[in-house]
Amino acid sequence: MDILITGLILGGTYALIALGLNLQYGVSRIMNLANGEMLVIGAFVAFTLFTVGQVSPLLTIFLVAPLAYVLNWLIYRIMLRPLVNRAKNRGMLEVDAILTTFGLSFVMVGIMIWAFGGDYFSYSYLARPIVIFGDNFGLNRVVAFLCAAVLCAGLFLWLNVSRAGMAIRAVAVSPENARLVGIDVPKLSARAFALGGAVTAVGGAVISTFLTLDASTGVMFTMKALIIVIMGGVGDVRGTILAALVLGIGETFVASVIDPGLTLVAAYALFILILLFRPQGFFGRKPT
Repeated sequence: MDILITGLILGGTYALIALGLNLQYGVSRIMNLANGEMLVIGAFVAFTLFTVGQVSPLLTIFLVAPLAYVLNWLIYRIMLRPLVNRAKNRGMLEVDAILTTFGLSFVMVGIMIWAFGGDYFSYSYLARPIVIFGDNFGLNRVVAFLCAAVLCAGLFLWLNVSRAGMAIRAVAVSPENARLVGIDVPKLSARAFALGGAVTAVGGAVISTFLTLDASTGVMFTMKALIIVIMGGVGDVRGTILAALVLGIGETFVASVIDPGLTLVAAYALFILILLFRPQGFFGRKPT
């Protein structure tokens, strides 16, 4: 039970990290390698507001989300939209986007080091135990899981019920056919990329309550998010959530039963197995 609950809490955190990248790649066709840096920026903002003004990170997310949305919209319009316009096919776009966002990640790391320094940062928020089924768990981690659950449920419902959400899903499935029914694909792609960045930054603000971070840790979160997106299926919110929970439980099981040093090995081994036997993701269909 301890492994299961700890794994679910960890998986909820992973889902929060990966949802943003799934939106960006699934809709905008941009594999954003600077996704982890956006998460760290959200964490830096939460850390700064809490240490300077004692502002709760749970309130900070209402500031982080719109700011990150605007920043990511500008990044897409200024840096990435020209790549989309000149790309002759999807393969060319993905290569250009990977190279561009890879460089952008280093730019963002440099700016964060210049602004905040290169030291690790952390703060104490809700850092007290809570008993669940007889075991102690950090209250801040449980709150992060609940935030992830609310955000995942809200995003899933919005994508499946609202008109705008269904239009985004249509673009994710087929941009060419979406144009035929009057959907403004460039406009929705920019919005999806911006929304994905906002979700990622909110995730950073939430996980900053219990993780120690620095300006260069973004790449670790980018890799975890990439694993989850591929496992769950590109553009599928359900798959992202399930993949995050599976990864969280798997890593917790390996750390508890075998060796904590093998958690990263377990994550990549699971990733390789998915690529070999289920490359379309958990809910994807095999190509005909």
